[in-house]
Amino acid sequence: MATIINMPRLSDTMEEGVVAKWLVSVGDKVEEGDILAEIETDKATMEFESFYEGTLLHIGIQEGETSPVDVLLAVIGEEGEDISAILNGSASAEPAKAETTEEVKEEVAIEASTSVEIPDGVQVISMPRLSDTMTDGTVATWLKKVGESVEEGDMLAEIETDKATMEFESFYEGTILYIGVQEGETAPVDSLLTIIGPAGTDVSAIVANGGTAPVAADKTAAATPEKKEAKPAPAAKVEEVKPASTSNTSNGRVFASPLAKKIAADKGFNLADISGSGENGRIIKKDVENFTPAAKVEASTTATTVVAAGVENSTETKNSQMRKAIAKSLGNSKFTAPDFSLNIEVDMDNAMASRKTINAIPDTKVSFNDMVVKACAMALLKHPQVNTSWTDANTVYHSHIHVGVAVAVDDGLLVPVIKHTDTLSLTQIGAGVRDLAGKARNKKLAPTEMQGSTFTVSNLGMFGIQNFNSIINQPNSAILSVGAIVQKPVVKDGQIVVGNTMNLTLTCDHRTVDGAVGAQFLQTLKTFIENPVTMLA
Repeated sequence: MATIINMPRLSDTMEEGVVAKWLVSVGDKVEEGDILAEIETDKATMEFESFYEGTLLHIGIQEGETSPVDVLLAVIGEEGEDISAILNGSASAEPAKAETTEEVKEEVAIEASTSVEIPDGVQVISMPRLSDTMTDGTVATWLKKVGESVEEGDMLAEIETDKATMEFESFYEGTILYIGVQEGETAPVDSLLTIIGPAGTDVSAIVANGGTAPVAADKTAAATPEKKEAKPAPAAKVEEVKPASTSNTSNGRVFASPLAKKIAADKGFNLADISGSGENGRIIKKDVENFTPAAKVEASTTATTVVAAGVENSTETKNSQMRKAIAKSLGNSKFTAPDFSLNIEVDMDNAMASRKTINAIPDTKVSFNDMVVKACAMALLKHPQVNTSWTDANTVYHSHIHVGVAVAVDDGLLVPVIKHTDTLSLTQIGAGVRDLAGKARNKKLAPTEMQGSTFTVSNLGMFGIQNFNSIINQPNSAILSVGAIVQKPVVKDGQIVVGNTMNLTLTCDHRTVDGAVGAQFLQTLKTFIENPVTMLA
């Protein structure tokens, strides 16, 4: 019996997805566990696995197409099985999340009766929705120009979303006929981004119509001898094509495939040192695998900028999509949650000795931050009131403990999440934090790796900051700010001695966490950190 597979919800906030690539074709045999397709969600392209076996009978969403979740993606069944009833049923059904207002229905009906198909081979590409919260995108860099040839898999542009600047891949081949959003410009999702098709194709009517097919002449008028000649639309602007460079860099950017970038990051290679053998000098997988780093001497130059005394000068930098998202999220948190902060000083002498002993074990590396994260997870077990979320109707108590760890990236801040932190050892937490932090800095975090935190840790100690207050990462009820370890005189057993201390600040949402509860949590946390052996039991 045929099985209907809908567009999956690959994250709890995902509303639609883009089929980046089909890995199977209609008629192919599919086994349980086979990868069916690569689907673009808000922050990553994820592999979608089949949970059924049989023959792929139908593909409902083509490569490059965007669709809401729960819309027919594919049908798997027995070879030769009749699925016409399924297809007819799905065709008449409205997608669950599609717009259903009478105005939209009427507009679609009119368009269907009066429009003609876009010329063969021409693909109209819209601004993609690369994030579940993305409403518009900024073209940071065009990697192709009008008149240049494009192959399937080529990177067209770098598009700045609310979370990251992401490469946008072409799912078609042809020639760039038109670019609708210039570098540095911001445009809404689904607006005309570019048009690809056979060289020389006239797309001026499509451009004039906002990226949709031109309207055909009225059928009754076409049947009469007299025929009015339509006024031609303005021709699409064609940019001058410059010869492609054979270097793998342009304006300081290194051209490399995503896989090559990942391998280079894993090996610690600088892509700028690697020669590319791909198209236009693009670095591909084999270039990285065959690369042998050589010692090099870096020359240092000092540039001096002379500014005239008394001259006032200001420059404006356009806000990135990530900065806009951070501003919105933290603004909502700060202005809706009545927060308060509690401070405590922790003796780090035992923690420093324990860390030294642990890291003496081969292939083991634990940081002080890993110890704090583990201590937080154990303290949350003892103080479940802190492991909560506020809603207008209820306080949600989480039985699971997922600790988010704030990571600074070039454009802002990301918070990857260590799931079920209380069940992990110090070394497991350390490995998990390093892996997720590396992905965050390389913009490779999957959506699921940044969702579901119940508590957050933010550490600025490596910058020498001793005290600071963080803004709560909602829907968490609290966030811990971790300062630097400092050496100073302390009193022990009535004597003044040299000690190592660290300041912790707990910022709480007063709607869920009262002052006494926060203070008790900090006392428990202090006990765990000052006595690391208690975290190993």
